[in-house]
Amino acid sequence: MNAHTETKPAAAVNETTQKASETTLLDPRFYTTDFDELDRIDVTPVREEWDKLIAEMRSDPNKTHFKKTEDWDPVDWENMDPELKKELTDFLVSSLTAEFSGCVLYKEMKRRGNNPDICELFNYMARDEARHAGFINDALREANIGVNLGFLTKAKKYTYFRPKFIYYATYLSEKIGYARYITIYRHLEKHPEHRIHPIFKWFEQWCNDEFRHGEAFALLMKTDPKLTESFVNKLWIRFFLVAVFSVMYVRDHARPAFHEALGIDIDEYDHEVFRKTSVIARQVFPIEVDIDNPRWQRGLERLRAAMTDMDSARRKGGVGGFFGRMTAGARSGAAFMSLYMIPVKRNAVPENPRLVPAY
Repeated sequence: MNAHTETKPAAAVNETTQKASETTLLDPRFYTTDFDELDRIDVTPVREEWDKLIAEMRSDPNKTHFKKTEDWDPVDWENMDPELKKELTDFLVSSLTAEFSGCVLYKEMKRRGNNPDICELFNYMARDEARHAGFINDALREANIGVNLGFLTKAKKYTYFRPKFIYYATYLSEKIGYARYITIYRHLEKHPEHRIHPIFKWFEQWCNDEFRHGEAFALLMKTDPKLTESFVNKLWIRFFLVAVFSVMYVRDHARPAFHEALGIDIDEYDHEVFRKTSVIARQVFPIEVDIDNPRWQRGLERLRAAMTDMDSARRKGGVGGFFGRMTAGARSGAAFMSLYMIPVKRNAVPENPRLVPAY
């Protein structure tokens, strides 16, 4: 009998894997791009700093970091508050998906490219992201809710972005990831009683990988001044700044129990992450979002309310749910546009973009 060969793969696709494979406005995405264009990059204009960064990545400073040690405290998943368990799981799955997304993209570039500079960079970044995703997955397996990464690679929808959009989006993703992780880590250093999971102990060195990856994309953007200096590309940079910040805000506010358990005020935490990311991004972006403008917080709240209503309408289904989604979608679009239209701050980009982690 061969019937059992049909059912085994399905059994491996648990609810967590199905959740990770979803593609919505707020879920981390998998990307593909024009790999031939990436392969034609010439890093000569930034060669000195490029070689220093590649040497640092080649030395693999976090080679032994992503291993459980005696500092890995047991987690009582069975007796955890159900809402906290749900939101902690969502945080870990979302983080895993984002890390694995980078791994898939970087590995594909390494596989398809011929440019030795670019292939070496993407090889190291794929290595780092694979470790991050695997470490998170080990934490999920403790609760018997690990993600089937092989299934995720095949089932997740891929979004095509031109290389310059990959630069903007991934640069911000890596830098905001650094800002998020280091802000949580520093907070829990002062308040260890709120450390609800041992994985947070690994965040300090972990986020330095994110920082280095962001440095790589900053250098890639510096190879072609038009990427950050042309009028049209400044509009795109503005779009990605608003998009990345606002998605983070909406996603974080969907996890109130998680942040309460960490002892974190969501609004203060998000604003601090926006501030850190904005300061860091001055290394390469000539503009920054004015997060102190009163319209900024009001716009984020309007967007959050619209996205919450859209999710409720989606779950409701039917004709009423359809019209609810359309109405909420229009409101979210208007809220995003209001955020986009807030006057930006100008920034004089330094000649040498390289930074070191300072938080």
